[in-house]
Amino acid sequence: MGSLKSLMQRGTDFLGCEVAIMCGAMSWVSERHLVAAISNAGGFGVIACGAMTPELLDSEIAGTKALTQKPFGVNLITMHPQLFDLIAVCAKHEVSHVVLAGGLPPKGSLEAIKEMGAKVICFAPTLALAKKLVRSGADAIVIEGMEAGGHIGPVATSVLAQEILPAIADDVPIFVAGGIGRGEAIAGYLEMGAAGVQLGSRFVCANESIAHPNFKKAFIRASARDAVASVQIDPRLPVIPVRALKNAGTEAFTAKQREVANRLDEGLVDMAEAQLEIEHYWAGALRRAVIDGDVENGSLMAGQSVGMVNKEEPVADIIARLVEEAETALAR
Repeated sequence: MGSLKSLMQRGTDFLGCEVAIMCGAMSWVSERHLVAAISNAGGFGVIACGAMTPELLDSEIAGTKALTQKPFGVNLITMHPQLFDLIAVCAKHEVSHVVLAGGLPPKGSLEAIKEMGAKVICFAPTLALAKKLVRSGADAIVIEGMEAGGHIGPVATSVLAQEILPAIADDVPIFVAGGIGRGEAIAGYLEMGAAGVQLGSRFVCANESIAHPNFKKAFIRASARDAVASVQIDPRLPVIPVRALKNAGTEAFTAKQREVANRLDEGLVDMAEAQLEIEHYWAGALRRAVIDGDVENGSLMAGQSVGMVNKEEPVADIIARLVEEAETALAR
């Protein structure tokens, strides 16, 4: 793999895998089967803990270890009420890498992860926050642009990469995410100084993904323009936009926001409860689509790279093609 291998060296050394391609943590999708398949194919699988209880995470990590001897990570949401219990579960299983997502890590969380001997990877939507996280002890950073699926920020991947890579890529490994679907893009970000990349949507239709056949069909049929960001209808509800394929569920979320805002007006819920209700809505809507196959009313979270997903195929083939495309681009 020549030049691609050397450009990925820092990322592969950090992750302990052969190819510096992380799988984005997608709730209900990034579970033991897909995670193990990605790690076995040379990439780096990441379990999406999401709203799991410590007991469920314990079982999921054990299940993943039964399917692969290769390294994999666990993605934890910083606002999870049992975050430190989840960190303890990761410590019990000697998980090598913990990814913290969903906001600034609470006090003591980075230290708790590092104390167990794991590497900490954090998401940074701005250069200032990336620098702050590095000062706080983050071992690596993921920068994810608005083209990604699920919860998104307001800035495009290419802009974040231009702003953040020159400033801190020498300090810690940076993984670029959001809208990446081909090897040429991977090669470009590596040449800009990235240690590796993170892809999510590209792996949804892998044979090893447990996503419902209806969910996979929706991905295969979709084009980039079908993956749209949700709209915030009330400024008091700081709802992070979510990118998903447009369907009846998209309209239902707008109605849900109105309903929660009305109850906020009437004093029936406080702001924290209102936000939690919105988050629970997404978790339930996503499960309906991914697991139950209700692609009309469920949430079809997808990045704009969904337009590059055109068939169901093994994880190993997806990674091999990405590597081949990247190598060809570098040779050119």
